Parts: sequence; structure tokens; C-alpha cells
Amino acid sequence: MLYKKSSLLLVAGIVALQITCSKSGGTVTPSVVPPVVPPVVETNDVDFWLTKGDQSILLQKQSAVLSFGTISNSFVNIEVDSTQRYQTIDGFGYTLTGGSAYVINQMNAGAKTNLLQELFGTSATSIGVNYLRISIGASDLNTTTFTYDDVAAGQTDINLKSFSLAPDKTDLIPLLKEILLINPNIKILATPWSPPVWMKDNNNFTGGSLQPVYYNVYAQYFVKYIQQMKAEGITVDAITPQNEPLNPNNNPSLLMTATQQADFIKISLGPAFQAAAITTKIIAYDHNCDQANYPLTVLNDAQAKAFVNGSAFHLYAGNISALSTVHNAFPDKEVYFTEQYTASAGGFEGDLKWHVKNVIIGSMRNWSRTALEWNLANDPSFGPHTIGGCTTCKGALTIDGGSGVTHNVAYYIIAHAAKFVPAGSIRIASNVSGNLQTVAFETPAHKKVLIAENDGAETVYFNLKFNGKWVVTQLQPGSVGSYIW
Repeated sequence: MLYKKSSLLLVAGIVALQITCSKSGGTVTPSVVPPVVPPVVETNDVDFWLTKGDQSILLQKQSAVLSFGTISNSFVNIEVDSTQRYQTIDGFGYTLTGGSAYVINQMNAGAKTNLLQELFGTSATSIGVNYLRISIGASDLNTTTFTYDDVAAGQTDINLKSFSLAPDKTDLIPLLKEILLINPNIKILATPWSPPVWMKDNNNFTGGSLQPVYYNVYAQYFVKYIQQMKAEGITVDAITPQNEPLNPNNNPSLLMTATQQADFIKISLGPAFQAAAITTKIIAYDHNCDQANYPLTVLNDAQAKAFVNGSAFHLYAGNISALSTVHNAFPDKEVYFTEQYTASAGGFEGDLKWHVKNVIIGSMRNWSRTALEWNLANDPSFGPHTIGGCTTCKGALTIDGGSGVTHNVAYYIIAHAAKFVPAGSIRIASNVSGNLQTVAFETPAHKKVLIAENDGAETVYFNLKFNGKWVVTQLQPGSVGSYIW
């Protein structure tokens, strides 16, 4: 009796066809074994990081396999087009207030080191914050008011002999040095809440205006600040002449009209920087989107405009489209989004949706080079703050004692961009569909990033489409996704 076995390789798969022949009564009977077909292994083409408004998932990488393909469906398309390119991105981050520095410095050494690496490092567990705003002198989220040239009541110091960074050498400056060891390329924007009170017409930290007789002296105050920070190893990339110049009610604060700011820049600040060979950028305004006429007034002054790099905005009033209004009027000048706070009484889902839609996606779609939330960190009582300062501003982090850290909503708002969109990235085109808000980038490493937010009440299934292919994904209501490929 004779037995034969044979195998066949069929059409790019491994298919075994086994035939066993037996001879009985002159008849050959084949026995066919069904082919063994290995499963198709899909490759993951897109990494997907998710935060849900109900906090059940917080900045977690999802395990679902997202493979580009061309199988048609009826879902909406979100198409990313890297051939349409817009502004270069400087970074995403927070204001490192004096209060932030104080509470972080109260942590024990190990917990503090871990936190700084998490915030500013480049490891898989870091969020890669790459832009910080700081105050020149005290903000309202310092323990007390001060400038770098405070003298006795009734005295002046026009030669700035008493100028000193000493008030910030306990917390802010040492912490900045630690951060720079982690990320030497982090960009720093500095802004004053008030000049020394002896320069003001009301001799008070709250309100009042800068007297024109002190314009040149105040310009030298900025020069000294930048030079002495540089001597500490801290490069100030940009300044604004005044935080919220139309809000004289904070402590500290200053009223500075658009015309006054234009005059200060063209008469004193710009020429002083020029004479001292200072390359720090001068950015105008630094206040709400409801007063686009303010930066337009500054930029319409040709002499002031020559010294101005761009305009900065907050969104406690107005619409984020104001950034495009100013950009379209002066496309040769930059725009920046520099502050938005989350309140102690705010809900996580509502704040996540609104801030990602407006601060992250909205500012970027309207030409901003930065998107900054307000305070980086405070204590469980939303302190420290000055008398009259903000009592309801919730930090991105709550620091409680030596090692206790709570990650609040502003942490995730910024993390969904900063972790995946490094400085030097370029915004590229993406469409908005219904309640699905989006913005897209190409990184210096040529990765593509799409940030999407579902602003509606229903789950949205959609095709993330790029170069004629797409992956199918979904976002639940109130959720934010970052897609990287």
C-alpha cells in the first residue's frame, strides 16, 4: 500500500492542502484537510491619547489599533492637509507665578524633582511644557506686593540704584534655574503687574498710571531686569509692557491706555532696548479679546510698530477670533495667547471643553504662537495671593504639603498639546465638522498631530483622513483626543 503527502503554497498566504490517497477496490479516495489561514495582523498607524470629561480616563494612551485604509463609510471626515501651512509654534504652558514657585519649593526634594521632570522633561511620563510666563516683580498670586526698586514713601530712585532681583531670589529664580537644567530651550515671557509705585500718579500698587516723566527710567528698569536675569542664566525671550493694562482694579495693577503704551514703546522702551543691544521681543497689549482696537492702535503707530513683535491676548471677554482680526490687519506681526484661568468653582468637563476649544484649538486656529493657562500651582486654599488678588484662581496643580500633588483640569488642557507639539512645530490645515473642534500640526520630526474636542452631547464617529487614506475613530461627548502619526 502506498501513501503520498503534498503541500501547496497558495496566493501569498500559507495554505496547506494535504491529500492522503488510499487504494481500495481499485478506487482512489482523496482526503482534504481545510487550509490553515493565519490571522491578518494590523499595524497601528496612529497613537491615540484620550481624556474624558467624566475623568474616567485622563491623558491615557489607548490600545485600539488605528490603521490607515480606504474602506468607505458614512462617517464625517476630518481631513489633515500638511501642504497648507500656517504659523510656527513657540510653545504651550503656564504662568509660573511667585506663588507657584513658593508652593513647589515647599515640596520634599524627591517629590519636587519628580514633578519638575514630569512637567518639563522629555520622558514618556512627561508632558513637555515648553513655555512659561513670569511676572516682573509681584503678580496678584504672590504672597505680597513688591517691585525690584521699592524705596521709602516720598522718595524716588531715578538712577535705579536700589534695583535688585532679591525679592525673587528665594523662590522664583532658583526654581527657574532648576527648570532650565531640565529644558534649557524653554521660552520665557515676562510681564509686570505694576511699576515701582514712585513712578505712578497715585503712588499705590493698585491702579494709577505711569507718569510720562518716568518713561525713560521705567525703560531702563526693563533693561536692568533683562540684563540681571541673563546674569542669573535666565534668558527672557519676550516681555509685555503691562499685564492687563485696562484692569486697574487688581493688586498690583496699572492703567495703561493704548496711546500711552504706544508712546512708552516708541519714546522709551524700544530705543532703550536698541541702545542696550537687547533682542528680547516687545509684545503689546496682553489683555482681553474684546478690545482688539488696543493692539491695533499700538500697531497703527508706525514708530511704535517698528519695535513691536506682536500682540498678546486673554479671553475673559470677547471672542478668540480677535487674534485673527489683528493678524489680518498686520500679518507681519505675531499674535500670542498668554492667559486664561480655571476657577475654583468650575467643573472638570465644562472647563476641559471650553478651554481646549478656545485656548488650545481656538487660539491656534487664529494664528497664535502660544497657548498658556494661568497659574501653574497653588495650595488647597488657592493661595498664596496678595490682599485683593485672585482668591478663586485654581492652579493646574494643587500642592498639599511635602509630596501631595493633585492634577487639575488645566494640567490636562495644556498636556494634550504640550506633550505632542514641541516648539518649532507648524500648524497645518484641518477642518471642523459640527461639534468636532480640531487643530493640526507637523512637528520638527515630521510627525502629524491632530487635537480634537467633542463639544456636543453625542458620541462622534469620524474618519481621520490624511493623504487619501483614513482611520476610523470616535470621541465621546466632552472628551479630548490627541492623535499622532
